[in-house]
Amino acid sequence: MSDNEIAALRALLTLRPRPVSVAERRERLDALGNVYRTPADISIESVSADGVPAEWTAAPGAAPSRVLLYLHGGGFSVGSIVSHRAMVAETGRAAQARRWRSTTGAHLNIRFRQRLDDALKAYRWLLAQGVQPGRVAVGGDSAGGGLTLALMVALRERGLPLPACGWCISPWVDMEARGDTYTTKAAIDPMISRDYVLELAGWYLGGTAPQTPLAAPIHADLHGLPPLLVQVGSAETLLDDSVQITAGPVRQVFASRWRSGPT
Repeated sequence: MSDNEIAALRALLTLRPRPVSVAERRERLDALGNVYRTPADISIESVSADGVPAEWTAAPGAAPSRVLLYLHGGGFSVGSIVSHRAMVAETGRAAQARRWRSTTGAHLNIRFRQRLDDALKAYRWLLAQGVQPGRVAVGGDSAGGGLTLALMVALRERGLPLPACGWCISPWVDMEARGDTYTTKAAIDPMISRDYVLELAGWYLGGTAPQTPLAAPIHADLHGLPPLLVQVGSAETLLDDSVQITAGPVRQVFASRWRSGPT
């Protein structure tokens, strides 16, 4: 994305401030997603994955055996297939893979254990359809990025087949919002603030300790996971979340940072 495109997106977010009610927040994020239209050559098929609403999308020439399982962001309370459809469709086109998006985590009244269970259901459903785990990439942004890590840790702990790789875009992994960038980037990040993250964490945890590894993967043991690509902009309040999960003794995890604003 060019500097001009980033500036235009930041201006759009500033002009559409976050409403107070969850219903209005959902409408806002879907509307922002609809600014980017899904190309006409993308095929779309709604499915139910063991009760989890989901959607297949594919561009012409996509390999049926290669699948991107995408867990959308939105703080586990907003965001939907609609809000992320165009972005994920184009990602799948570039990867020449089918895209499969789950609505896991879109409902405010579902706590983290249920959301993780939905992600596990979605992954198991894919395998039950004959998709080989080594042909699956799991990805997500923000809350979906954190859930991507939690899913892979849960699969490892259960002795289940792991996907080929993971992809985390600005993952939210710390339910306590302790990173310095929640302060140092507050003036230039139009979407995420510490107060907002703590509000969402309270809803998501529902009384669960914020240090619980499968709820806050910053506390999880990431050894033995498939290769992981972490991408985050240098102007984001979630920068420290992303950097901290790539630090320490973890050898299979790599961070990709690109400049998206003032440092």
